[in-house]
Amino acid sequence: MQPETAVPATEPADKHEFSWQAHSVLIVDDEEGMRHFLERTLKRRCGMVEAAGCVEQAVELMSRLHFDLIILDIALPGKSGIEWLHELREQGFGGDVILITAFADMETAIDALRGGASDFILKPFRIDQILNSIKRCFERAHLARENFVLRRELAERATDVVGLVGHSTAIQQLSAMIRRVGQTPSTVLLLGESGTGKEVVARALHQTSPRAQRPFVPLNCAAISSELIESELFGHVKGAFTGASESRNGLFYYAHGGTLFLDEISELPLPMQTRLLRVLEERKLRPVGSEREIPVDVRIIAASNRDLAAEVAAGRFRQDLYFRLAVVDIRIPPLRERVEDIPDLMRHFMEMLSLQLGVAPLPLSHGLVSGLAAYAWPGNVRELRNFVERSLILGAFPAASLSSASTASMSVDDDDCLPLEVVERRHILRVVEACGGNKSEAARRLGVSRKTLERKFADWGEDTRPAAAEV
Repeated sequence: MQPETAVPATEPADKHEFSWQAHSVLIVDDEEGMRHFLERTLKRRCGMVEAAGCVEQAVELMSRLHFDLIILDIALPGKSGIEWLHELREQGFGGDVILITAFADMETAIDALRGGASDFILKPFRIDQILNSIKRCFERAHLARENFVLRRELAERATDVVGLVGHSTAIQQLSAMIRRVGQTPSTVLLLGESGTGKEVVARALHQTSPRAQRPFVPLNCAAISSELIESELFGHVKGAFTGASESRNGLFYYAHGGTLFLDEISELPLPMQTRLLRVLEERKLRPVGSEREIPVDVRIIAASNRDLAAEVAAGRFRQDLYFRLAVVDIRIPPLRERVEDIPDLMRHFMEMLSLQLGVAPLPLSHGLVSGLAAYAWPGNVRELRNFVERSLILGAFPAASLSSASTASMSVDDDDCLPLEVVERRHILRVVEACGGNKSEAARRLGVSRKTLERKFADWGEDTRPAAAEV
């Protein structure tokens, strides 16, 4: 075995590949000299390194701490390393395990690989052998994490709305705020109506931050049931609840080093608000069913289309969590406050969607843009995007849509003199009626979620029972 002074540089050439400091290692070997040697070698590189002389000590450490990698000797007193490896995999441990031994034959090697060993190294080994093996394990874990985030982003991208498009004063001010706040590590609370593009702003904050090369992981809190959201965020261990047939990492794990975007955070149940606050304060989390705490390095960006201060006053949102999230709050203007951006948005959507749909763009006339600028747009940018998509599919801008878009605000004797809330209610009811009472279809046309539409009806005291077409 080479002396430690002969260790070559082991940091990856590309600093964005992965961070050794982001990983934790458990060494299990009954030989004291080997334990100390590996501890000295790895503590200079990894975020956390612990050592045990037998399986019992290792189990105790794992009951309290999270480890990404285990370096495991095969010949241990009591239970052997291979026996414990099989048990670990049965229990759902998904981390890497490197087996080391001074005595091995082909049968032992095959048993190790069948048990789920990531690598098999014979003693005595060179330092660069073990470091290269660890590096490969960390790279695989990094790629698995990045692939998960990429798959999630691709799944979400179908419903993404446009980025910061426009030249209005409101958008210029928002861009300046993003550039300033993005460089800070502070939590951010985005406030704005449904469809204004809160996720777009969250992504822009991430891209302008020092975390830009790390994952951006979005979660719509209203889209996950209250029974599953804890596991979705924090992960769970095998057997933690009915149906948990294997251990699973949560979104905090996949967002490590990057940004976690929690949309519609007002929908988070109160018990989960308490757990989230604790994670933000302590920067540690505990998967469901586990006694271990896992350190996390994640920036939180939260968003809500509700008045969170009013939710706090009503007892539906924790005041301490509200203050913790609203270190910086950014209001995203509705489309009706930036109507001068409509031509830019229309052209952007036309270019993007015509390519996706394989159809020719439609010409924009001054009359069309004027009519659209006079409309209140309760569904904001998302509704405008849906309007463009529907028009491209039909091959023309629908006259009925233009009529409803313009008359809602252009008639001085009608809605023009009414409060915006009344105009919005009338328009939504007209759309629901035009859809034969089908609220899901109406929500799609309006560019809002079904849950948002139901909330509107509940606020108005309207009947929210499904129409016959939806049964």
